[in-house]
Amino acid sequence: MCCISCKIPVCVCVCVCLARLGWGSTPASSGPERRVHRLLSFQRYLHSSRLLRGLPQQIPLHILDEDYTGQARCMLEKVGTWNFDIFLFDRLTNGNSLITLTSHLLNQYGLVELFQLDMVKLWRFLVMVQEDYHSGNPYHNAVHAADVTQAMYCYLQEPMLAKSLTSYDILLGLLAAATHDLDHPGVNQPFLIKTDHYLAKLYRNTSVLENHHWKSAVGLLRETGLFSHLPAEDSLNLERELGSLILATDISRQNDYLSRFRTHLDQENLCLSNASHRHFILQMALKCADICNPCRPWELSKQWSEKVTAEFFQQGDIEKKHKLEVSPLCDRETNSVGNIQIGFMTYVAEPLFAEWARFSDTRLSQTMLGHMGLNKAIAAHASRLQLHSTQRHSLRVLPVSL
Repeated sequence: MCCISCKIPVCVCVCVCLARLGWGSTPASSGPERRVHRLLSFQRYLHSSRLLRGLPQQIPLHILDEDYTGQARCMLEKVGTWNFDIFLFDRLTNGNSLITLTSHLLNQYGLVELFQLDMVKLWRFLVMVQEDYHSGNPYHNAVHAADVTQAMYCYLQEPMLAKSLTSYDILLGLLAAATHDLDHPGVNQPFLIKTDHYLAKLYRNTSVLENHHWKSAVGLLRETGLFSHLPAEDSLNLERELGSLILATDISRQNDYLSRFRTHLDQENLCLSNASHRHFILQMALKCADICNPCRPWELSKQWSEKVTAEFFQQGDIEKKHKLEVSPLCDRETNSVGNIQIGFMTYVAEPLFAEWARFSDTRLSQTMLGHMGLNKAIAAHASRLQLHSTQRHSLRVLPVSL
């Protein structure tokens, strides 16, 4: 596979980029791994080296060795299929699924060449984005971001979008997908508000996490200078529109977006030659990509369900430890994976994807709805079995009255 910007193999291009940055062939000495995640990327911006930040401690072998042109490359050839296994892809890329996938898609669309992106700056940006996702989060981590980016690509390939979106729209959509949960702390907005967290104060209790993800992404764009060659006004517009997409993922505003989407569809007045309408559809596509886990095949959906529930319960454990009221869905003693997912599918996912299918009535839309219906039935059956098992256990341990 060749780099579009310089027409040479990616492995050679990466070596050239590293050489230009003064990265020698001798591996860096081993030491304590820097994995201290701060909640504000700007703090890292102020206290870390602008030259070395964004470079791994060793050359990323998943891109330089034959494995990349083997199984991982075979998977990339099918990156537009809905049953794409991001967990397997992450293993094949040695935990670098977000970097590998995003760079591949940017190249595949010709965006690196079209927007004259510097390969060194792009590489640093993608590495820094992946680093700023917290690997300790069961769900909101770089693998989730890679999964959302892959789903976004599937939606961008849909006929309604493929024939209407501009290259700028596509660039914006992919960047928003890759950065939409950047530096997520692994707890939700109500937790930040009730603990009087400084992020809640900073954003006045409004779309706290989404504002932080957006500002963190802007911080990395500016730190790497990825778009510094563009006119200042164009860069600012891109940052604002990136924020508009990321802010749309605030689940507390779900009904607002869904109502607007439904009104457009009822009135049949969506015109994708209109830039504002295209942007709105990008918002809806990102919202779908962000919560598409229930629409994946059961083998993948089940893993995501377990991961998001683990993160909920992890927050609940923290709340119990600090004598705080446990947030809804976060108490492992009163909630189960199945019940949480059934509720999420019923009240959040199904209404959204039903409207998306009205907008884009394609094989993919029907596949997603079909998977969700099947997954919901499987989860309901498992919940009934679990309830029955619990009841039988309770009967066995009842004290016998004499």
